[in-house]
Amino acid sequence: MKKIIKLCFILLILNSCSPKSETKNLTYAKLEIVKTEKDFEKLVAEKGPAEGFYQFADSNAVIKREHDTLIIGKANIKNYYLNQKIKNPTVTWSPDAVTVSDAGDMASSYGKYVWTFTDASGKEQIYKGIFHTVWKKQKDGSWKYIWD
Repeated sequence: MKKIIKLCFILLILNSCSPKSETKNLTYAKLEIVKTEKDFEKLVAEKGPAEGFYQFADSNAVIKREHDTLIIGKANIKNYYLNQKIKNPTVTWSPDAVTVSDAGDMASSYGKYVWTFTDASGKEQIYKGIFHTVWKKQKDGSWKYIWD
């Protein structure tokens, strides 16, 4: 009888250590990234690209923009968007896929985006493309992008 109790106890412990809990954590992290993407998009819509890209950036974030230009750091990213010579910019996007590291502290997302703005001549311009964002989990549990 003692052997059966020990065996049941060992099986219970092994079951609790199964990768199921890791899979749940990674699934939860993916959902966090999708929510973060939506919150990011909402803030950009409400307060503009400069504030949105600033608020969701890690302190050492890097964005790559036209002509392979790298903009490094939160403040420089905000200044980049503040100095744009476009009027009424809007951007929408949605992640098509999210991948989370096994440790659950890094993630990447990609999907389609659409930028719409009025150029200097008053003509509406629409740019469509694919985005790729790399996310880092912060000490407070939030996610900030380190690459966009």
